[in-house]
Amino acid sequence: MTGQQDLAEVIEVLERYFDGLYHASSKTLASVFHPDARYINTTDGDYMNYSMSEYFAIVDQRKPPAENGEERRDNIISIEFGNARMAFAKVSMTMLGRHYLDFLTLTFDEGQWRIMCKVFSYTKQIQEK
Repeated sequence: MTGQQDLAEVIEVLERYFDGLYHASSKTLASVFHPDARYINTTDGDYMNYSMSEYFAIVDQRKPPAENGEERRDNIISIEFGNARMAFAKVSMTMLGRHYLDFLTLTFDEGQWRIMCKVFSYTKQIQEK
């Protein structure tokens, strides 16, 4: 049975996830992703399916949105529990000129919630004049 503590822990993982993306910190992201996790981009024409080491190498080469002065815009849309060891989060964010929609599967492993799979897509952000 999942409860308020599980929900609070998953929200905390998601907040660290957003922090890691905003600051382009593979160290922060490593604290929320399971070592066996997968990173999968389903955007048409830009398919990717990476291990965490491949993904973190990309993150380490990014200029952090925080350093660019980008406004931080992220949102937890929904969280659903399948059981006491499995959860699903739908989240969105805007950064690096794109709107992202992420489906994150989380597992409770070794006493903590961690992201096991990130499946996402993006659209280019429309620049306002």
